[in-house]
Amino acid sequence: MTSGAIETRRAAPLPEGRPDDGRLNPAKVALGLAGMAVVAWLVTNLFLAFAYYPNWFANSKVIIGVLAVVAGVGGAMAFFYMLHMFVDGLPRRLSGGVIPYAFLLPGFSLIGLMLLYPTIQTVVYSFANKDSTAWVGFDNYRAIFTDGTFWDSILNNVLWLLIVPAVTVALGVVVAVLADRLSAQGEKIVKSAVFLPMAISFVGASAIWGLVYEYQDKTRSQTGLLNALVRALGGDPQTWLQVSTARLNSVLLMVILVWLQVGFSMVLLSSAIKGVPDDTLEAARIDGASELQIFWKVIIPQVKGTIITVFITVLITVLKVFDIVYVLTNGNYKTNVIANLFFNKMFADSEAGIASSIVVILLLAILPVLMYQVKQFRDAEANR
Repeated sequence: MTSGAIETRRAAPLPEGRPDDGRLNPAKVALGLAGMAVVAWLVTNLFLAFAYYPNWFANSKVIIGVLAVVAGVGGAMAFFYMLHMFVDGLPRRLSGGVIPYAFLLPGFSLIGLMLLYPTIQTVVYSFANKDSTAWVGFDNYRAIFTDGTFWDSILNNVLWLLIVPAVTVALGVVVAVLADRLSAQGEKIVKSAVFLPMAISFVGASAIWGLVYEYQDKTRSQTGLLNALVRALGGDPQTWLQVSTARLNSVLLMVILVWLQVGFSMVLLSSAIKGVPDDTLEAARIDGASELQIFWKVIIPQVKGTIITVFITVLITVLKVFDIVYVLTNGNYKTNVIANLFFNKMFADSEAGIASSIVVILLLAILPVLMYQVKQFRDAEANR
């Protein structure tokens, strides 16, 4: 062994607070394990008390909220402190191999508890009756696949998927390109105005657009913006959200989601477009390319990855769309979607089995999209 290797081994730092021999420290291991168990027990029971015994906290949401933040953050700090003590008490060789997994385990456990367990439970309940007390096999799936309302919801979801992501991305690109040609102050104002709806909840946006689509009797003045414009142009006011011809009412609901998501699309695409190297644009202009050709053949190919990311993100949002439909029509007049159908089956009709089956179908529909998004992300990272 060379002297350099010997010096390197001697210079290797020891974990802080570890004995030089790196042997097991039973006191630290025991104290760490006991501390983790006590902290987990205390925090869990405190949160259960928030839910089941709010009178202990004067039925005050403020008090419960403050205590939840303090207990959540403080409990996490105490738990990881005890976890570090436990790992630190292990033999040095074992400690070095265990510590990454030890600190990842609580997070993965929480994900499993909050996401994986409910998913598995939902799949299991999809094979049970309406109150989950007896197995019914595939009866729930047969029921929904022979239900016209389900297929009507599927059709509407397909229309949302075909229209909303494409229009959102297209408008985002257009706004991003045009805004970049304005002055610095003008660009800030336009982008702020377009992005502003992102700060509004889906329910709030639905209430706003409900006023836009508002209908009053023909003998009265129209308070809804759309009907006021129609009347000003000599037309008759309509109950727009009840007009199912060519799925017009569904399209009007889609407008709301597009309005909410264009700002998100614009911000990401504008950043990507600004990242296109100027030398490639100048080279295209020197070669005689028009601005339109530069846009389609130079800019778009270089921001393709961002376009796909935005498209898929909006696509996933569309697959889960619920609030807008629930607030404005509750699925009536042929506007129902899968998420709203699930909600009504679960909470209005008390059909837990059928509702679970609908969720499983929605999950299966989303999985290929998620897998494609992960693949695109990995390919992008590999090509960097």
